[in-house]
Amino acid sequence: MNRLRLPTFLLFVSFLPALQACSSSADGPVDGAKAFQKCASCHQVGPNARGGFGPQLNGLFGRRAGSSADFIYSDAMKRSGIVWDERSLAAFLRDPSKVVPGTRMRFWGIGDERELAALLAHLRGFQQAGDGADDGADARRPAIRLPK
Repeated sequence: MNRLRLPTFLLFVSFLPALQACSSSADGPVDGAKAFQKCASCHQVGPNARGGFGPQLNGLFGRRAGSSADFIYSDAMKRSGIVWDERSLAAFLRDPSKVVPGTRMRFWGIGDERELAALLAHLRGFQQAGDGADDGADARRPAIRLPK
């Protein structure tokens, strides 16, 4: 039995560098484009972005939820009254079903605050590419109460 322990231990030790490389460092920066990869299977950004399995996300900040013409939204999303800003989008991305019960978006959520901040910054980079230009009009829109 002791003969099996040493090879098993050596095998485990040989994989440690690979495991460390795969883990995220709490000190290193998070790449927003990499964080967006979770979203890219359903959403697009950029000059040629179109709605598909999910709406395109250009010009998202300042856009009323459920209003992009290139996607058919759930009734829950259309009735939510949310106008996307950093706070509302962060809350939604942490737990979509809690913020908009009945949403068709199937996503477990993002629990890592650094990853979430990087993703929001990445999406901000596509603000001028879409129809929801951030024109400061958010102050004129009614505030939406988000669950805590």
